[in-house]
Amino acid sequence: MGTGDGRTSDGTATPSGGGGAEPPAGGRGPRLRGWRGILVWGGIGAIALFALIQVIPYGHSHANPPVTGEPSWDSPRTEVLFTQACGDCHSNLTTWPWYSNVAPVSWLVQSDVDGGRSELNVSEWDRPQDGAGDVVEQIEGGGMPPSYYTWMHSSAKLSATEKQALVRGWQATMRRSPPIGGG
Repeated sequence: MGTGDGRTSDGTATPSGGGGAEPPAGGRGPRLRGWRGILVWGGIGAIALFALIQVIPYGHSHANPPVTGEPSWDSPRTEVLFTQACGDCHSNLTTWPWYSNVAPVSWLVQSDVDGGRSELNVSEWDRPQDGAGDVVEQIEGGGMPPSYYTWMHSSAKLSATEKQALVRGWQATMRRSPPIGGG
């Protein structure tokens, strides 16, 4: 039987070595202190926050609207290059990878697709395409496809020869089949 000072009634030490394992008054167990406590509670908070943000609906709807019109591509090669490098964000034929269902990455993916489709959408060629005239500049300047996209989608990274072919093909496609309202 303990005396409260870490010793039994006959004066020998308790097996716990001083009573440190006994809960303090009030019935609670030992408290986490210092950096260890901060890390444990921070980790628990991060996991809880990650679980909570999964219920936010933005980025979960992956419906691809119907294709209402397409350009008359100058060649199958131009269409393939465009689809490979640009199609996920600039058409209604988006391939939604598994991580597009996990927040907060799903928010970035959804935002990129929404923004891309609003600037240029080759699946809605029967509507004005304000960004159509900027394609060559974006490709030649390295703005499209974005580097963070090609990091995850290596097939979207175009070689210098492929970029030149896409630029020439896009220009020929625009002469052959400009979007409604210019571009």
